[in-house]
This record gives sequence, structure tokens and C-alpha cells, in this order.
Amino acid sequence: MKSGEKQATGKSHIDINSLAGENKMKPLRGKALLNDPVQNKSTAFTREERERYGLQGLLPYSVTDIGKQQQRVLANLRSKNSNIEKYGYLNDLLERNQRLFYRTLIDYIGEIMPLVYTPTVGEACMKFTQIFRKPQGFYITPEDRGKILPLFENWPENDVRIIVVTDGERILGLGDLGANGMGIPIGKMALYVACAGIRPEYCMPVMLDVGTSNQILREDPLYLGYPHPRLTGQDYLSLVDEFVAAVQDKFPQALIQFEDFSSQNAFRLLDRYAGSVRCFNDDIQGTAAVTLAGIYASCRITHKPFVDLKIMLLGTGSAATGVAELLLSAFMMAGLSEAEARSRISFVDRQGLVVTAREEIKPRVRSFASEHAAMDFVGAITAIRPDVLIGATGTAGAFSEIVIRQMARCQEHPVIIALSNPTSHTECTADQAYRWSDGRAVFASGSPFAPVTLDGRTRYPAQGNNVYIYPGIGLGMVASHARLVVERMFLATAEELANCVLPEEIERGSIYPEIARVRDVSQKIAVKVCQVARQEGLAGVDLPDDLETYVYTLMYEPGY
Repeated sequence: MKSGEKQATGKSHIDINSLAGENKMKPLRGKALLNDPVQNKSTAFTREERERYGLQGLLPYSVTDIGKQQQRVLANLRSKNSNIEKYGYLNDLLERNQRLFYRTLIDYIGEIMPLVYTPTVGEACMKFTQIFRKPQGFYITPEDRGKILPLFENWPENDVRIIVVTDGERILGLGDLGANGMGIPIGKMALYVACAGIRPEYCMPVMLDVGTSNQILREDPLYLGYPHPRLTGQDYLSLVDEFVAAVQDKFPQALIQFEDFSSQNAFRLLDRYAGSVRCFNDDIQGTAAVTLAGIYASCRITHKPFVDLKIMLLGTGSAATGVAELLLSAFMMAGLSEAEARSRISFVDRQGLVVTAREEIKPRVRSFASEHAAMDFVGAITAIRPDVLIGATGTAGAFSEIVIRQMARCQEHPVIIALSNPTSHTECTADQAYRWSDGRAVFASGSPFAPVTLDGRTRYPAQGNNVYIYPGIGLGMVASHARLVVERMFLATAEELANCVLPEEIERGSIYPEIARVRDVSQKIAVKVCQVARQEGLAGVDLPDDLETYVYTLMYEPGY
């Protein structure tokens, strides 16, 4: 038995103080206190605190509360000329005053989330070596083989509950960015805290820096990563095995979120660990759940039963395949046979419609291959007449005008979901989807778009962001101590997310909730995770009847 295994899997009574992350921080004084981002309050220290902690003379006279500090933060933020400058400013704020950063992110989530994550995080990853200031997160390289467990002793926290890990091979739609991809786990962790109230000390961003196939990066003298060709095959798998085993030993309560791995490795690692390790892949399962939720909600606009829908996916990577597999389960849960459910789902790639007659088809896609004759993308739309078109290609403009117009000929309200991000890689913009469908499309995207006014009516495109799913999954796992993440959790959370869309949001064309309500959504998602964990015998604690209140008590609320 591994160290800590009993704690991870055995059921116990709830220790609220333990779950709430009660910190026993070393008392600091003077400049050391002001330089500590966790304890620093800057000008909010009271007169009494300034005397008690040796801060007199180190701060200007005025005592300002967190609200006034936020006003200063927002004025500085809005004065920046570019989003990447704003990203850098916010990162500096996090390194100076953690509570002020998170309080501002929570209170102004709609404005700030695109700056700390998509789309700005894509540019931040591209420029990681240029904008690097202070190390965040944890780096593991092939030179650490055999000593990852003792290496974890260097991490300052002993009670880690959420780990977001990437190997940097498929960062958003940008490809192999090597160690520069660390911006993704860092950004995801900020959203775990802001959107679900996971305590910051529970969070650990990890980069499995196994090299890069990007020769330009390897030859860049400023590149900060492991400057060697990317590790592959058994050497790669054995390093990931050691990492996962070390997590199980050192941080037995930790949930591992795999992020931005190549499609091949994403499925390989998920299949390898999902049955025995507390883990999930956000690109596969998180994307699938948020997409399914959007489709459920779209039925309230199109007035079509979910069970009658035909859904076409452009792309055969991990995101598209994950969506298809969860859709299959959702259709079967709605009463269709497996054969009927598969017949409602079709794939298109660069060669056109994926059909059974084709010789080379990815194994997980083959069972969805159509019985139709081979045909191109537009021909497939004409023949199949899908109700919903989903793009997960990373290719800008993949939903061309002829594609959208053909969807609009086939359906009165075609549902167009362009998942790829950052914005520069989206399959089409909101404006294009609405204009080319004569204002009839129901549109959602992975990146945010501004409202679009057409023919005197303003439409509000929804952002199908995984942030509606994964923070709540993490919160539910922290609350329930569930041993595993199972598919039923994603099915239940997709249904719950769809139910969170208000009638007035549906009325204005949005199929996801306002991002300002994301913490409430995450609480509801977490409750669903707890319910499934209890029903499936996976919970590691005796959960109370009032799950809503219980989950709420665990959510971190930054303040002074």
C-alpha cells in the first residue's frame, strides 16, 4: 500500500477545518511581511497592525480598504495599451498581493478572465521567455527521472488538492510550445480559485518538460525549457508513470487534470490512469461536458428534442472525439440504442466526411464512420442535414461562408459551436455566423466575442468555456474526496450547466450562463459531483444531506 492510500480511498468523517484549508502561516514582520504575497495587505494594514507588525514608516499614511485598492488596480489595468501588458500587470499583482488579485478577479470576472486565460494566455505562452519574471509552478524534466518524489519536497505546500499538468505539446491551437506552455496550468489554477473557490494553497501547476519538437524554440538562446527533442515512447510513459505515482504518494488527495497533451497522448494517459487514479482530461472530458450542455440549452431555442438531433463534428482530435463519446452516452441515456445513437453523430476531416469505406480512420472515430458515400464538407451537410455543427480543428475560417449558409438552408436555427481558441484560430466569428445565416444561427464559441447587432436586433454569443465545468468538478472532488472521476459526473454536470441558463439568456440567444455567475454554477456542479460520488460509492467522506450549504462552506472568499 502506498503512503497515504488509506486517506485517499478510505471513508472518514468530514473535518471541516481540514477541508477549508486552515493555514498556520509563519508570522512575518516588516518588509518580509510586505514581500509575502499571501499575507501582504499593503496599504490596507490598519494603524494597529502597522504597529504590531513593524510596518510603521514602510507604508504611506493612508489606510485604504480592499475596495479602494481595487479601484487603483482597475485604473492601472485599463490604462495598459495591450492585453499582454494587462496580463503582465495582473501577474505582478498576484505576486505582490494574492488576496487583492483574487478578489478583483472574482468581482470583475467578465473583464479579467480573458486577460488571465483565453484568449490572452495564448499570446503569453508564445512570449513566455520574453515576459518571464518570477517562477510559478513546478517543472519536471527527464533529468529528474528516479527522483520526482523527493523533488516534491521542494514544493512549499504539503496539502495539494488540484494539479493541472501539461507537457506543452498541444497548447490551445498553437501547437508544441514546450515549457512555454506553463502559462496554461498557471492560468487554469487562477480560475480554479476565482471560479470555484479552491484555496490557492491547494493548487499546483506542473510542467512535464520533456523537450520539444519545435526546433525554433530549441535553438532560441532565451528558451527556458529542456532544449532537447521531445521524449516519446516508453521513455515518455515511464516518466509520466513516475510523476503520477509520486503524486499518489506525496499528495494522496490530489486530483490530476491533464491539459493540452497531443491527441494520442491525451487518450493514452486517460485510458492508462482513469480507472485507478483521481484524474481527468479537460480537453477531452471538460470540453465534452460544456459542449453537451450547450447543445441541451440550444434545444430551448430551436424547440427540438435532444434525442432527435443530428450532430456533425469537424475535426477528429481529442476534443472532437471526447465530445462524440459523451454525446453517445447522452443519447443512450435519453433512450436510444447504441446503433441509433451512433447514427446521430458524424465526423468530417480534411478529406471530407469520415465514411466506413475509408481505409485509414482513427480507432476511436471508426465506430462513428458514416455509411454514406465519400463527399466533401458541404456535401456532407447537404446529405446529412445536421442540426448542430461543432468545430474543434484549431483552424481559423474552417466554417466558411458557404458552410454556414448551407447549414442555414438545412435548418431554421442552425446551432454553430466553434470551439477552437485562441480567437485567431476560431472556426468562425460570431459576426460571421450571424450574418451568413441571416441572423438565424445559435452561436457559441471557445473564445469570447462581443454582442452583434444585425437588422436592428442584438445577439449575445455565448462562450462555451470549460471554466463552467472543470472548477466545479475540482470543487466537487475536494468536497467528496471521491476516489475517481467517472463519466456520470460529466453527464450530470452537463445537464446541470444547461439548467443554469436563465430564460432571459435563452431569449437573447445565449446557451451558456453569464460568466459573472460562474461561482454559483461551480457550486451547483460540485453538488452534482458529490451526488454522483455518493451514488456510485466513490465518496471518501460521509457527505451531509445539505450538500449545497456544505459545498458553499468550502469555497475560498478572499478578503482582509
